[in-house]
Amino acid sequence: MEDMVTFWEKIPLEKVIKAVISNPKSKELPYDKINIIAKCDGYQVEQYTAKQVFHENIDGKRLKEYMESRLEDGYGQLNVWDDAFEYSIRVSKKGKILFKRNECKQKVKVEKNHNRKKQYLLEEGTLIEPLIDMGIFTKEGKIVVSMYDKYKQINKFIEIIDQSVSKSGLEEFHIIDFGCGKSYLTFIVYYYFTEIKKKTVHMVGLDLKEDVIGKCNQAAKKYGYDNLEFQVGDIDGYKTKMPVDMVISLHACDTATDYALYNAIKWDAKMIFSVPCCQHELCAQMESEEYGILGRYGIIKERCAALFTDAIRGNLLEANGYKTQLLEFVDLSHTPKNILIRASKANITKKHKQKMMQEVENLCEEFHLEPTLLRLLNED
Repeated sequence: MEDMVTFWEKIPLEKVIKAVISNPKSKELPYDKINIIAKCDGYQVEQYTAKQVFHENIDGKRLKEYMESRLEDGYGQLNVWDDAFEYSIRVSKKGKILFKRNECKQKVKVEKNHNRKKQYLLEEGTLIEPLIDMGIFTKEGKIVVSMYDKYKQINKFIEIIDQSVSKSGLEEFHIIDFGCGKSYLTFIVYYYFTEIKKKTVHMVGLDLKEDVIGKCNQAAKKYGYDNLEFQVGDIDGYKTKMPVDMVISLHACDTATDYALYNAIKWDAKMIFSVPCCQHELCAQMESEEYGILGRYGIIKERCAALFTDAIRGNLLEANGYKTQLLEFVDLSHTPKNILIRASKANITKKHKQKMMQEVENLCEEFHLEPTLLRLLNED
């Protein structure tokens, strides 16, 4: 391209921190705009279409070659920044090249890392004893590389809780964790309330396995978690004298989740967090004359029944005064079940409650379903 060599010599390529290629001369060109950002190990290229952005990384040695090739392709504008100046190359319709250099009034700031480090509630470098015992943190508070996925999953769960807790306005919480098992998340939730939120919390973990409960109580004593206790008990029929602000139910099998939700509703719990596990009940019941296709193939029937189960639970919570969300959540067991039910007590209109209940009844009638949670609520 005429005189282009002269202009490249005026740009200190080794100092470039940002460049923008724009003004495509033809509709055939794939991108509307291209951003080039300096990174620690080269440059990240962001290529924008009308609806998408595509990324690629290039070596610093290829920077000039890449920008020059795009101008030759038919882009009419190139803007380049270093610490002190902005350089612009504009190509007219007749191929004439216009070059300018202007002093920057403000320093151009770019993020040197390819991905900005996410701020987690459970920060790396903090000595969190349960995470150390779980093998997720080292004794120095560093993340064990092979456990990074579990670290992110635990943080995701705490973030979901935090969104509701921050809106609640409560300073003291009474929490019951149904089917707590080895209580990995129970300990983390307790840590979150006491160490991060600085809230007063009274927490009970409930499970059927006596040996597991004994070990959990020993661990709570070791951590100094004075207001956390574990009890042997069944979700069905569990009684408590304390007011309940939050109910947690993670991986309660099949209808055990329904009993947990039923108890939470009866106690008028302010917040509910439930990750269902296996869901066999409705799969065994599901039949439809009109939509037989959904029950013809085993894997389709199983998945539809699982989705029906959680949709019904969500509606029944709404019908009983809870604003309810079904969120995507990848749990610690790496199972295909990745729905988390989050519900908060709210002012739900009578009309909306009736609508939610009618939808449940319509679905149950069509597919001949008798879900446990609906039965428990009707019997009550």
